[in-house]
Amino acid sequence: MALQISATNPEHPALLLELPWDVPLEEWPEEYLVPLPRGISRHVVRYSRAGDEVIAVKELAERPALREYELLRDLDRIGIPAVDPLAVVTGRVDADGAPLESVLVTRHLGGSMPYRSMFETTMRPATMHRLMDALAVLLVRLHLAGFAWGDCSLSNTLFRRDAGAYAAYLVDAETGDLHPQLSVGQREYDLDLARVNISGELLDLEASGALHPSVDPVEFGMEICARYRGLWDELTRTSVYPAGKYHYIERRIRRLNDLGFDVAEMQIEHASNGDTVTFVPKVVDAGHHQRQLLRLTGLDTEENQARRLLNDLESWMATQDDYAPGDPLGARPEVLAHRWVREVFRPTVRAVPLELRGAMDPAEIYHQLLEHRWYMSERAQHDIGLDTAVEDYIKNILPKASETLQPTAE
Repeated sequence: MALQISATNPEHPALLLELPWDVPLEEWPEEYLVPLPRGISRHVVRYSRAGDEVIAVKELAERPALREYELLRDLDRIGIPAVDPLAVVTGRVDADGAPLESVLVTRHLGGSMPYRSMFETTMRPATMHRLMDALAVLLVRLHLAGFAWGDCSLSNTLFRRDAGAYAAYLVDAETGDLHPQLSVGQREYDLDLARVNISGELLDLEASGALHPSVDPVEFGMEICARYRGLWDELTRTSVYPAGKYHYIERRIRRLNDLGFDVAEMQIEHASNGDTVTFVPKVVDAGHHQRQLLRLTGLDTEENQARRLLNDLESWMATQDDYAPGDPLGARPEVLAHRWVREVFRPTVRAVPLELRGAMDPAEIYHQLLEHRWYMSERAQHDIGLDTAVEDYIKNILPKASETLQPTAE
């Protein structure tokens, strides 16, 4: 069988052909590898380059490779945070003609960290709570989309910084299934697997001395269940309000937006006696602030980053002479937003030297600068301005943090 490359982009096959597919992945020469830390995997995984992109190459049998490739493409189409599938390579043989396993090729998720890399220094319990929050949000998003993961764990997840919190991404979809809708039993099965897997992974870290002494692995395994159920209930429960209290519905929608979800459809029913109104958010999908920021500015960020940048954008717009909401003669929000990107966002980010940025993307850098400005302004009891904050951040904060900001990967 001849070597075959099935790719999402017509440019990728030509780039991938340069890699040594006739050599078992475990034996690839160093010249083809990118030295990035890897998480635990049941398969051989290596990092390499295809043109200007860093790619992850995973060796597995042909049928599961093709299946996972299609599942990852499905998740990408419905906007679920997961690694980007680039190609499947089949028909591999070695120099003697003996068959080799197929490989799945995905794009390396820049700025991401496998959980073991995050525990190279002892992680504080507060940070671990944020990881559980991120993983719970990912699992809820998957279940709302009808995806049963089948192996939710820290090992199968990548984490990226997201404005003081973390955003979680699915890495391994091999055991997953996509359905029109999940049953309670399917969701609970996934959740129970997550509890067992996370407790086991933390027990392993505890045995190696990499876990904070105050962290109970079993309790943290249970925490994912509590956080998942709280979020799921907020997103899907039916609310009954007194008739005429429509602002209660608005409050509920705002609370869902604050969690990063949109109400794309809702069902409102009046009781036969007219005394109550029943409200059900029929379809919710994540990324409310992301989409709003992308629409206004073209910036593609994580959800918490988008929320913070939107707040800064709105504050800045209010200072502009041609900002006049509702006035047809005033500048449109999109025009002001692009002016903010050109005059504020980009110059501020570019002021931070490249060698000090580490794994932080531009949105995270800008968020960090806003945070630093807020802390300095609190101490000074007046707004110190963004330029002063940038100067102090570069001089006093980044040099101390440079080691922890080095690029990492799964």
